[in-house]
Amino acid sequence: MHRSAVGLLGPHPFFRTLSVRQSVVRNIASPCPVSATTYNQRVTLRLRSYATSTPPQSSQPPRSPAFTEAAGSRKRVKAKNTNMLYYTASILLGTLGLSYAAVPLYRMFCSATGMGGAPMVGETKFAPERLVPRDNHRRVKVRFNSDTSTSLQWSFVPQQRQISVLPGETALAFYTAKNNSKDDVIGIATYNVTPSKVAPHFNKIQCFCFEEQKLMAGEQVDMPIFFFLDPEFAEDPDMADVDTVVLSYTFFKARGMPFEKQPGLSDQQSPK
Repeated sequence: MHRSAVGLLGPHPFFRTLSVRQSVVRNIASPCPVSATTYNQRVTLRLRSYATSTPPQSSQPPRSPAFTEAAGSRKRVKAKNTNMLYYTASILLGTLGLSYAAVPLYRMFCSATGMGGAPMVGETKFAPERLVPRDNHRRVKVRFNSDTSTSLQWSFVPQQRQISVLPGETALAFYTAKNNSKDDVIGIATYNVTPSKVAPHFNKIQCFCFEEQKLMAGEQVDMPIFFFLDPEFAEDPDMADVDTVVLSYTFFKARGMPFEKQPGLSDQQSPK
């Protein structure tokens, strides 16, 4: 085979062996006559020496066990740092979510337990058998108080100063709110009951608290509250010295964007 053909075909074993045979034949050829047996012996020896020759060693030295162990250690440290980053990011996101949910969760907790003087709410509290007045119990005075924050240009007053109710008897009261500013304003009210130990027995059926209330410039509205004292009030020994309950509401200006730019708010006005 021609040399150029061997070079193009590459280092395939067949062509490499064929090239060796041709090289051996050229080396053996000489002007002196050689017998066929001697010729075959020389060719066989040359092929054996080629077949048993040691392949060239790699130029890169073998890696030591210490080097391999160090590389594995770096990989483990990198994986550990990545996991720590994910854990930290998860904790930060969870903390951020809890900070946004803290206020509504606290309101739900206070409404369920009566903590902090928050009246309790719940469907089981409004069962018909619980809305039966205890005629054999003394009447309890419920007084109404109102306040507004300095940033809210509203007037907010109760229409009645007090109501006398029996445990289990429902009562309806009203507050009047008026926007004294020249702009549309959104307000939100909070409430509490004193003494605070009465809160677990004070139940609201309808209330305007913790809901955004929109008042147009100069608008005035009546805001109802429908409530009752739980019949268990009459059987609770801690309520023996309670003759007066004060229900207080405080209106604040809702924070955030101006009303006309707040998305998702209803255009309906508060009921008059």
